[in-house]
Amino acid sequence: MLRLALSTLRFRKAGFTATFVALLVGTAIVMACGGLMQTGISPRVPPQRLAEAPVVVAGDQHYNLPPTNPGTEDEDHESATLPERVRLDASLGAKIAAVPGVAKVIPDVSIPATLPADPDVKLVRGTALGHDWATAELAPYSLTDGRAPQHSGEVVLDQSTASATGVASGGSVQIAVRGGVRSFHVVGIAVASGKMASDAVFFSHEDALALTPANGQVDTFGVLPAAGTDPAALSTQIGNAVRDQHAVALTGVARGTAEFAQASDGGEILVILAAVFGGLAVQVALFVVASTLGLSVQQRRREVALLRAVGATPKQVSRMITAESMVIGVLATVLAAFPGELLGNWLFDRLSGFGVFEPVLAYHQDWIPTAAGVLVGLLSAWGAGFVAARYAGRTRPVEAMQELVSPKRWLTSFRLWWGIGSLVGGVALAYLTITVMDGPLAASTAGPAVTLVAAAVALFAPGITRAMVAVLRIPVRAVSGLSGYLAMANARVRWLPMSGAVVPVMLATTLAVFMLYFQTTQVESAKQKYASNLSADAVVTSSTGDVSTGLLGKVRSLPGVGTASAYVTSKGYNEKPSDSSQDEDGLALTGVTGDAVAKTRASEVATGSLDALQGNTIALPVDNATRLHAKVGDEIGLRLGDGAQVRLRVVATLRSAPSFATALMPAGTLAPHTTDGIASQVLVTAAAGTSVSELMSTLDGMAQASPGVQVANRDTLTAKFVQEQEANAWVNYLVVGMILLYAAISVVNTLVLSTAHRRREFGLQRLAGSSRSQVLGVMAVEGMVVAIIGVVLGTAVSLAMLVPFSQAVSDSWLPYGPLWIYAVVVLLAVVVSMVATLFPTWLAVRGKTSIAMLSPE
Repeated sequence: MLRLALSTLRFRKAGFTATFVALLVGTAIVMACGGLMQTGISPRVPPQRLAEAPVVVAGDQHYNLPPTNPGTEDEDHESATLPERVRLDASLGAKIAAVPGVAKVIPDVSIPATLPADPDVKLVRGTALGHDWATAELAPYSLTDGRAPQHSGEVVLDQSTASATGVASGGSVQIAVRGGVRSFHVVGIAVASGKMASDAVFFSHEDALALTPANGQVDTFGVLPAAGTDPAALSTQIGNAVRDQHAVALTGVARGTAEFAQASDGGEILVILAAVFGGLAVQVALFVVASTLGLSVQQRRREVALLRAVGATPKQVSRMITAESMVIGVLATVLAAFPGELLGNWLFDRLSGFGVFEPVLAYHQDWIPTAAGVLVGLLSAWGAGFVAARYAGRTRPVEAMQELVSPKRWLTSFRLWWGIGSLVGGVALAYLTITVMDGPLAASTAGPAVTLVAAAVALFAPGITRAMVAVLRIPVRAVSGLSGYLAMANARVRWLPMSGAVVPVMLATTLAVFMLYFQTTQVESAKQKYASNLSADAVVTSSTGDVSTGLLGKVRSLPGVGTASAYVTSKGYNEKPSDSSQDEDGLALTGVTGDAVAKTRASEVATGSLDALQGNTIALPVDNATRLHAKVGDEIGLRLGDGAQVRLRVVATLRSAPSFATALMPAGTLAPHTTDGIASQVLVTAAAGTSVSELMSTLDGMAQASPGVQVANRDTLTAKFVQEQEANAWVNYLVVGMILLYAAISVVNTLVLSTAHRRREFGLQRLAGSSRSQVLGVMAVEGMVVAIIGVVLGTAVSLAMLVPFSQAVSDSWLPYGPLWIYAVVVLLAVVVSMVATLFPTWLAVRGKTSIAMLSPE
């Protein structure tokens, strides 16, 4: 049977090539998504500034969530990564040094610092620019000019920072640190032996102690083993010694997670992206391969009929077609391994460039994603071959010969029940989207729903195509003359093969319209909710880190300022009582100034008062308070982002949109438990009788007199928020664009295969007196009809889920987005359909008519 399958493939090069390309590209996309998922599941962050320390001791960022069903057999423990850096007590260094085999322990602290002369410096989230010179040997850094900083006011710049600021050894540089912008004397220039993730400024030990954000605490300890000591064994001993201090000892690539404590968060994002788009890619691959292989088998009805007529059993025919598809599948999936890894690397680099995760995360793809991609490709080939072979093998010889003239059977039991099932599933998910889901969660049901509805339309495509051909027959003939008459006559007879060309056009249009307007609607909804949630007229930020102390008081004392509230964000986890619905995302926390928050944030108080938000207190969202059974006056236990446990008294409950629900805490209580250790902004409102322009003028005057202070108005804040949302949307555009390109390949594959198969028909038309231009004219009309039907169906399918999704996220039935997006999608669908139809037609009619008549069907 394998020899017969190989023999038939030799004479079916067009069908072989179309199916091969579909499987190759589809498998490569699945492998790339698998590589992204593997990178996210086991993120690797190679150490850079700590690369010379074989062992690194850091705070344990791992947190076990409280069990969802405590005391029962169903007790379930989930874990999370703490969002803020977990710092360690400086005294722990002595305990580490006492472990046998330790030669030296170097404590490392990151110091918040910025260079006004180099505002474009890019720092990895959770790190800072400044460090103690004593930590330089951990990279290691070596001086290329000058000396080490020994006294207060002296610094060493790394080579890239010195080049960016134009400062050489012996000069001076302005650095914004705690206490304001200060001038430091540059005593040396250093360069690291390895690749650095960001720039660095090294202070003297005296200044480092004064400028550290957490006195008495350090970020990490770099451990240098004694000569002949095994780092792995030493790490185990140190880990046992510091376990009771919530610390971990790390070696190898794991040391990078200590240096870049928050970089591993990008792994979770990668897993989500890879899961969503990998699943979509698998669904599209199934569509594409099934439609391509199905059309290829459909074009061989005469061959199958003859095989059946000469005695071939249905099982033999089925085995032959399945064997053919598996031969193609094996070749395509094996060859997809190399481009799959290249595509994964390319996607990873693009996502990093968009800022989805920190550039210190390293991409890795081993045999597991490759094997998964091969398995998906082979299953797609086998499934598509099995379905096509099942239909071909069960066809009676006489019926198959009759279907060459006028095909009638298309609604098999498989199409009927799977089509109804897909449609019911899509409707159910649409109902859930409207009635249950809210905000970003709506995407979790809207995405799968649109593919289910598309699957149902694809399964019923022959009947729908036949009906739409009947509807379009008169209008098309009215506007296209004789070519339209002949084209619609062909369509009335060839509606079944035409439906195979309609399906990929429908799928591409569905994905394009849904995903593009899905993003624009989501961004607009987030913008509206953000604007309605922000009551402040202006925001003040400072690169000096004095937001929580001097800057807040300074702003409040300005004329025309009504209220001013500090602002800092973090996350926490409910522990006592625990929240049964709590996941690794935890509870959003916002640190504010209690007596000003009511006028700077649109938080509607349900019970209690925000004026009491002082000290160890908290205002909870209503939903969260209900789940905790917490009322005003009750105390709750909360695990903060840096792992600290606190008891907080509930002073208010708040009503807010679920997507913006956050608990409020005093900024002075929350900020010390963040990585920066300070509030990040001051929200300001104008006093009664003071216009926003007058307030901005006053704040601008203060900013000009205070280096490092920046002021932005409400519109600027909203624009910045939208810009961040659009940056995230570009990530989805990238991956969706890749899948749309794959769908476009399917359109081209199917239309080329369908048109090239009609070479003999074109030859017959030429013998009957038609010119080349007349044949091309007829096919142009047919291509346009295919495009129209595909676009109409794709638009209907996409709207079937865009409408409920829009209602769920924005309370509007109409999705948001410019009409030109839809116009471009339609134009591209028409252009691709026309080119893929006319080009193979032109190739078919340019040769001699007699040769065309000898072409096989």
